[in-house]
Amino acid sequence: MLSRHFLRCKVLQTVYAGRYENTDVITMSKNFDYHMVRLNELGVLQVALLPRMVEVAEQVMEEGKKKFRPTEEEQNPNMKIVGNEFIRRMTDNFELKKHMESWCGCWDTHEELIREAFMDFRRLKEYRDYISSPERSFSDDKEFAILMFRYLMNREALVAIVGERSLLWEDDFEQIAQYNFMMLKTLNEDNFDEAMQWPVMYDKRIEKDEEDMVFARQLLRDTIACREEAEELTRQHLQGWEFERVSPMDILLINMAVAEFTSCPTIPEKVTVDEYIELSKEFSSERSKLFINGILDKLILELRSKGRIKKTGRGLLENTIE
Repeated sequence: MLSRHFLRCKVLQTVYAGRYENTDVITMSKNFDYHMVRLNELGVLQVALLPRMVEVAEQVMEEGKKKFRPTEEEQNPNMKIVGNEFIRRMTDNFELKKHMESWCGCWDTHEELIREAFMDFRRLKEYRDYISSPERSFSDDKEFAILMFRYLMNREALVAIVGERSLLWEDDFEQIAQYNFMMLKTLNEDNFDEAMQWPVMYDKRIEKDEEDMVFARQLLRDTIACREEAEELTRQHLQGWEFERVSPMDILLINMAVAEFTSCPTIPEKVTVDEYIELSKEFSSERSKLFINGILDKLILELRSKGRIKKTGRGLLENTIE
């Protein structure tokens, strides 16, 4: 489910941190695998807030009924959110239930934050429109659940609780939330039931997920293995620059691109160049994209002349970013 762009980001971060800490390749590889598997935990923690929010909503409504002088609304609360079919199917799904039991205990100890989130959420016009609608369909319930998911992903207090479980998740939270948002939109009345295989960020049972992870692991190892060659080639093509004054992040991005040029025969050079220019925009300076683009253009020519780049496959003329 994770894109190769995201996987390249994770390889970049792993190698960058490993070099700073002088970590060996075996340890870096283990750290990478551990972090990728834990992204499943992050994804489940996010979606688990939906059924937890419904539980808290029901508690709030039951407490309202027991007040000494309840209002009419408290005495006869609209329970539509409690009966939301989309969220009920989430709660009943065997795999998601198992994941939540393993990873989501933290929400039990932060009920007050979820209660505050619900009290604010029910003041929104979208909430009032939903509960006051006379009709109710799976599609309506799904739309409402996704709206509530987006709302929860923007609650800073809840985001902070998740971030406390892993320092690495601060950078990943928004990306994984976007994946979950898109995943929830794909679920419909026909394909969503208790026996459905719950979509996680990385699933070994899915061939494409495993292929992409093989790519990422190989990229990590090759980046480390070709470091000396890549840095020497970069030195040779610097004009008006001293190697030691080049940003370490830019050097690493070039290093990764060289590894991908020479070790991934089915990925077009143009795709690789575009990817590392995009990564430079995310992780380096504004000027880096021009510098990296210029160096990579020169390195492609030299590596081709040495027979170090050998590309095969139908996709080699495509110009889209992979």
